[in-house]
Amino acid sequence: MTVVLAAVAGCGEPAAVAPPAAPRSASARAPSGFATEPRYQPPYGKAELAAALTAERSAVTASERQLSELEARSGAGDDRVRAAQADLAVRGRFVAALETCAADGRWCPPRLDDPPWTYALDTAPSVDPPMTAELRYDVASWRVLAAELHGRACACRTVACVESLDFAIDKLEPRPVAVVRGDEAATASLTWARECLVRLRGKGWRRPAGE
Repeated sequence: MTVVLAAVAGCGEPAAVAPPAAPRSASARAPSGFATEPRYQPPYGKAELAAALTAERSAVTASERQLSELEARSGAGDDRVRAAQADLAVRGRFVAALETCAADGRWCPPRLDDPPWTYALDTAPSVDPPMTAELRYDVASWRVLAAELHGRACACRTVACVESLDFAIDKLEPRPVAVVRGDEAATASLTWARECLVRLRGKGWRRPAGE
């Protein structure tokens, strides 16, 4: 548990914000005092971010308490304990991203809420991910879908969310024709989504050469 909690800086249920729009360019002016960030500029300000951090830290404290109680009842080797530890680690990394966003404008998620998301990976026959945006693959629609994938991926607080969003991206990305799939804005959204998922897994992220 000590290893898990070392990754945790705090977490909770922040107030919902509007779903993310298509990614802004690197030159876009950041709102409410954010430092200029070379990649994604968040649609919220410092005040909303501070409130989200407070709520998320409270949620982490509650999760730590629940984990301690579960360990006392079931023992460290119980599958439920291991799952709770893994989820707590993901939530802690989400908080770390919020703290980095607050400190220097990096790793800012597109949204601060925790959007509902349930997607079983072993459904037979396979079903489409439960996206809010319509599953269409012209350029404009693909940009909206990619932006939603970015927003949902970076908002994950559980292992199941991380794994299922990774699966959803892999399932949807091949569908547009090549010229649509190569759209710069949509590609940026999916790159940022994958970066968030790698970070939430506790792994490093190396930007592609030339990015």
